[in-house]
Amino acid sequence: MAIDFKGSQYPKNVILYAVFFYVRYAVSYRDLEEVVAERDFEVDHANLNRWVVKYAPLIAANAEARKRPTAVS
Repeated sequence: MAIDFKGSQYPKNVILYAVFFYVRYAVSYRDLEEVVAERDFEVDHANLNRWVVKYAPLIAANAEARKRPTAVS
């Protein structure tokens, strides 16, 4: 299952980096805005919020679909 980034103003890797960073480290959107700015991308904290709301569930579903069972009884 591929995640569709069509219509995004920013590159896919920037969006994925921001969403991963927010979910993994639980920083505020304003702090995340500064982290992304260090990578030379100016992104508003409201956009970051939209990205997390839109893409985090899709990334989680994609990861869940790829997960293999650990034990078979």
